[in-house]
Amino acid sequence: MNPSSMTLACRLLHLLAGWGSVCLVYFSSDVLQGQGVLLPETALDRAIPYSDAAIWLYLSFFILIPYAYLAADAARVRWLARAMALSALACGVVFLLYPTTLAYPPVGDGNAWSTQALRMLQAADSAQNCLPSLHGALTLLCVWALYDKRHLLRSALALVLGVAICYAIIALRRHVSIDLAAGLAVGIAGGMLAKMQVFWLTRRAISTETAS
Repeated sequence: MNPSSMTLACRLLHLLAGWGSVCLVYFSSDVLQGQGVLLPETALDRAIPYSDAAIWLYLSFFILIPYAYLAADAARVRWLARAMALSALACGVVFLLYPTTLAYPPVGDGNAWSTQALRMLQAADSAQNCLPSLHGALTLLCVWALYDKRHLLRSALALVLGVAICYAIIALRRHVSIDLAAGLAVGIAGGMLAKMQVFWLTRRAISTETAS
């Protein structure tokens, strides 16, 4: 299926459905959950120095998601929306049953843009919902959606950006490595389940057409 076979409006509707479900689960679970369990840092986390400047790579996630919906093959756009919703549902269950938090580093008093941006992020973001990392899960799904052998440069750039975002997640201490690893696992599971769902729906549609 050619990317041009899906209209912009349809792509935006899939973006709204996929990302909207993530936002609904993320913020509603933050209201309904109890006190979070404090997660410890591992040796890997301590090996990555904390940096306010990582905020810009971290925030590039919010460009990657809409770009994936706008640029990916049409069939993958539908898959991406389903995979995001399934991943959000899985994370939401964990957020409610096992809420977690971190010992977040204090934000400095400086006026650097990165410091100001981090203050704004902390004011808007949940202090819990750490394990699994939805940031990591959705990053993986977007890179997956954009991977295409016909567009090797775009695929390579998406992969590099995805790795950089994962690095920034820890460097900014919005998550620790166990959160990120769990988030990536959720993304893989959500993506595979969405593929199975698409397969069975396609098979059912073909069977219905054949029967008629």
